[in-house]
Amino acid sequence: RLKSVPSRRLFPFSADIMRVALGAICCAAVDVELTGFEGSTQSHFIEMNDPVMGGQSTGTWTVNQQGKYGVMDGEVKDVPSLKAPGFVAAKCDDNFPDASAVASGSVVMTVRSSTPEYAGFKLAIAAGTVSPSYSCRGGGTIPGSRGCFKAPFTVPAGDDFVEVRIPFSAFSDNWSPYTGDQIKTCKEDKDVCPTADALKTIKELQLMAEGHDGKVHLEVKSIRASDDAAVSFI
Repeated sequence: RLKSVPSRRLFPFSADIMRVALGAICCAAVDVELTGFEGSTQSHFIEMNDPVMGGQSTGTWTVNQQGKYGVMDGEVKDVPSLKAPGFVAAKCDDNFPDASAVASGSVVMTVRSSTPEYAGFKLAIAAGTVSPSYSCRGGGTIPGSRGCFKAPFTVPAGDDFVEVRIPFSAFSDNWSPYTGDQIKTCKEDKDVCPTADALKTIKELQLMAEGHDGKVHLEVKSIRASDDAAVSFI
């Protein structure tokens, strides 16, 4: 005759012990590499400044081949006709990978700056638009110019490269073409937020220094999109 055996005798493990045993098991974050400067992943940015619109800002974009990072350097000055600050920028047009799977996450930039006090750093992502250049000129303020999502960021002071995270929910495709400042935020209006459908087709990235006069120096090792997920059993 079979006798029943208490389950705790067959499996003499407490929940705490099981958690310790499985502690190394977790869900790793999903990363989508957008730009980098090593080997075959080397991205090709070009410099563009406000002199195309009569401004006096100056800037350069170079790649430090030894350190494997890009460098945006220059100075933002007023545009005389506008009596307002212009811009320094570097843009990259490429066949970027599909980032729709991480639409609820962040853009992660590995950067450093010798001008951390500069207040006008911004990142623009042209996604789901037919004409990236047109969208990134209009910022949603002229017909057909939606789809260039822009967000501000700051870089902490220091000599080391650091990760700067910009949630996709901080981006908007409705911003002023003169300052780059958002007119409507994603928090205020979900219609201006980047969607998973738009992030399937990223066509252009722009690193910008705009809306504030001053010297600018930004070094960029990589830009990736991440869902930031990390679930542990402990």
